[in-house]
Amino acid sequence: MLGKFGKRLLTLLVTAGALLVSSPVVFAAETLPGAGESYIKVIFAVGAMVGAGLAIGLGAIGAGAGIGNAANGACAAVGRNPGVQGKIMTVMLVGMAMAESVCIYALVVALVLLYANPYMRYFLG
Repeated sequence: MLGKFGKRLLTLLVTAGALLVSSPVVFAAETLPGAGESYIKVIFAVGAMVGAGLAIGLGAIGAGAGIGNAANGACAAVGRNPGVQGKIMTVMLVGMAMAESVCIYALVVALVLLYANPYMRYFLG
């Protein structure tokens, strides 16, 4: 029923979903509750890991798209007017640095979620 592309896409999505769900649970095994404790610690740890992964993943995608767009615009501008290549390159590099800073902010958010989460004391005691 599905074409070749549909089967590959479905396989990719199922595999990515399985990895997304299984790996944080394995890394959160140290917070498994003992007798009489709830699973709130596990849910919090898994949520923090998934949130950190999404933060850095989406931040990297955005930075990559911004840097690619800046390079595309600069190449087109230099192709039209090679005489102003120096000014275009300067503006392009500043734009790329700004786009890369978004990825660095996403990395900081991911690291805060994993290692310095301010809500950790409420859930993990």
